[in-house]
Amino acid sequence: MRFLQEISNNEGKMIYKIADLPTIAQQVIEAAKERKIWIFEAEMGAGKTTLIKAICNALGVFGHIQSPTFSIVNEYITSAGETIYHFDFYRLKNETEALDFGVEEYFDSGNICLLEWAEKVESLLPENCFKINISLADDLGRNIEFS
Repeated sequence: MRFLQEISNNEGKMIYKIADLPTIAQQVIEAAKERKIWIFEAEMGAGKTTLIKAICNALGVFGHIQSPTFSIVNEYITSAGETIYHFDFYRLKNETEALDFGVEEYFDSGNICLLEWAEKVESLLPENCFKINISLADDLGRNIEFS
C-alpha cells in the first residue's frame, strides 16, 4: 500500500487496491474515533459498498453485507453485540421520505451509521460526521481521503 501522506489529526489520503482493504478498513475505523455517522462519498461503482463491507468485517460483522439500495437501511450485528446501520439513500426522492422512516432516530441511536448517497439527506445530517471520499486512481486502484 502506498501512502500519499501520513494519517494525522483524523485526516488522511491514500491510494489502495482491493487487497489492501482490510488494512484500509482498520485505518478508517481508527481515524473515525468516536464519531458515529460516517458519510461515504463516491461516484456510482467507485467502491463505497466494497469498503463498507471491509469495515463491517473489521468491526466483527459476520454474514451477508450488501448495499441496502431497495430497503434503504440494513442492520448488522457485530460479534460484540453492537448494532451497525448501513444506509443507501440513492433511491430517495426527498428528505421527507427519510423522515418518514425515522432516519433521525437511527442517527440519534448512538450506533455507527454508514451512509451512501448522504447528499440526498444533507440537511438532516448531524454535525461532526466522519467523511470518507473515494475516487478512482489512474492505476485501477482507489484514492481515499477522510476527515
